[in-house]
Amino acid sequence: MLAWTIESAVATGLFDQIVVSTDDPKIAELAKACGVDVHVRNPDLAGDLVEVGDVLAAFLDECAGADSLPDTVVVLYATCPLRTAEDITATVKLLGEDCDFALAVSAYPLPPHQALKLLDDDRAEPYWPDLVNRNARDIGELVVDNGSTYAVQTEAFREHRTFFGPGLRVHVMPFTRSIDLDEPDDLVLLNAIHGVVTS
Repeated sequence: MLAWTIESAVATGLFDQIVVSTDDPKIAELAKACGVDVHVRNPDLAGDLVEVGDVLAAFLDECAGADSLPDTVVVLYATCPLRTAEDITATVKLLGEDCDFALAVSAYPLPPHQALKLLDDDRAEPYWPDLVNRNARDIGELVVDNGSTYAVQTEAFREHRTFFGPGLRVHVMPFTRSIDLDEPDDLVLLNAIHGVVTS
């Protein structure tokens, strides 16, 4: 998955530098074999509970200290391997004088305004009671961050410390390229749609 993401980033021809941030020696070795740079992450910024925004902020602080702060940063999650070079390019091209934040999104497979919050084994309640009975046509089209691609102007990110800053623009990707591999069922779905065989 990491190699697929690196290949897509390289194929865009957009980047002066491609960096993999990790605290894992095996991942670092693979990144170097793919011809990209490695940022050795502080152990305090490792683990499942660490926010990517915190990792990026620390990386940018190091760049600033070395007087090598980039104008723009694009974060690509390796867990969304079907995002293409074209998706990356389309997201990055949303940035401009009137846009400091852009990301890739996809449509929800089911109406999100009908979300139910689980209370215990089989009880639930509407998360948004005022919306749950509304017709989807009345709500309008809703999209969600698909976990693949985030583009930011560096200074704006350092000010707001988020990927969801003011003036956010989005690139809508089809569901079939938006599979984010977080759970075992995600891999089953990937295999079913794309015939990717992994173990």
